[in-house]
Order: sequence, then structure tokens, then C-alpha cells
Amino acid sequence: MAVVLFDYTPTRGRAGPAKFLEGYQGYLQADAYSVYDAFFKGARGLVEVGGWMRARRYFLTALESDEPHMGPALHLIGRLYAVEERAREFTPGERLALRQRLSARVMEKLCGYLEKIRGELLPKSPEARAVRYALNQWAALTRFLQDGDLEIDNGASERANRGVAVGRGNWTFFGSDRGGRTAAVLLSFIATCKRCDVEPFAWFRDVLTRIARHPVNRLAELLPHNWKALAASQA
Repeated sequence: MAVVLFDYTPTRGRAGPAKFLEGYQGYLQADAYSVYDAFFKGARGLVEVGGWMRARRYFLTALESDEPHMGPALHLIGRLYAVEERAREFTPGERLALRQRLSARVMEKLCGYLEKIRGELLPKSPEARAVRYALNQWAALTRFLQDGDLEIDNGASERANRGVAVGRGNWTFFGSDRGGRTAAVLLSFIATCKRCDVEPFAWFRDVLTRIARHPVNRLAELLPHNWKALAASQA
């Protein structure tokens, strides 16, 4: 089931995500934003999952200034993504087995390489920053090797959020916190439609037409990830 859910908070502080995640325990994939570090400490019950998309960006940024050091690292990261592409249609169990057979060895080589070159780089250079980020986040970046349901990065979230990032330059303000919360709900529906290959306008039009007479105890049928089957059965 592919569901995209946006939440609105007035600031980027920890309080909003903490409330949203209240009661949840398990894996949580997030970029290494320092505000969220507390989520992964103590008995909170959250296990940090890193994302190689962000780590790879640091190496790509540093490639121009130090190709001899950054090129081999990017080659190894590329091999990790080649495994992911190969396993795209696999079951979680099959994907995990392939990762443990191929990706684990690549990760071991990459870690060894980064440890080797870290002392050769100027501390404040882009390449040193790339190596430092990867090694500091290594435990979280290797988490995808433990569970076939985990992704190697949070690219799906970034793609779902791209419209918001682009749109901010146009709408600038929501007008109020209430407007922000309403926008989060609507954007959740739209992003989930796109993720489920459902045309958003067709979904909105059909749901708004039928919702008044639809049984309240079956509203879940109208959610984007269920709607396509419902519409097909009634076509």
C-alpha cells in the first residue's frame, strides 16, 4: 500500500514530528537533521534509517574539486543502486537476500575506502565533509541491509515533496496555520493519487460526487490507494 501523508507545523522544530510520531515504534527513515537526533535515543523505540540519496549528493558536490578521491566512492555507491534496480520487482525477502549477498560486500569496501582517505583530505573541504557525513551516519546508512522492506533512500518522499518545494515560491504563505493544515490534507491526497497512478482530478470529482451517499463505515474504500479497484468494479 503506497500512502503519502503530509503534516503541517508552524516551525521546523521537534515538537510537530514528535506529536505526529507519538506512540509509533519501529524504523524511521529521515535525513540527518540534528533536531531529530533525540528520536533515536533512549527507550523511544525508533530505529534510524539513513538515506544514500543525501549522502551521494555530498560526494557529487565534491567531485569537481577532487575527482581522484570522490570518483571511486561514487562508483561504489553506484554499485549499491545497481543492486536496488535489479531488485526493484523482488519480494522483500528476495531483495534482502540479494542485498546481503552483493550490497553488504560493497558497503564493506566503501567503508574501508572512506576510512583510508579521510586523513588525506583537508578538514574543511567539500570532500572531507562528504566522507565525514557518510562515516558519521554509517550505522543508519547500513540499516537497509537488515530488512527488505526498507529503501536505500527516501527518494519517494523527496519526489512527493517536490511540488511543495516548487510551489512555495509561488504561494509563499498559507495565510494561517489552519490553511496550512488544510493544504497538508489536500496535498496528501494528491501525492497518494500520483503514487498509486490515479489521476487526482478524476479521483476528487468521483469521490466528491459519491461521498454523500457512501456508507460511513466504508469510507476507506474511497482513499486513493483503494479507489481504483472500487471504480473499476462499478464501471
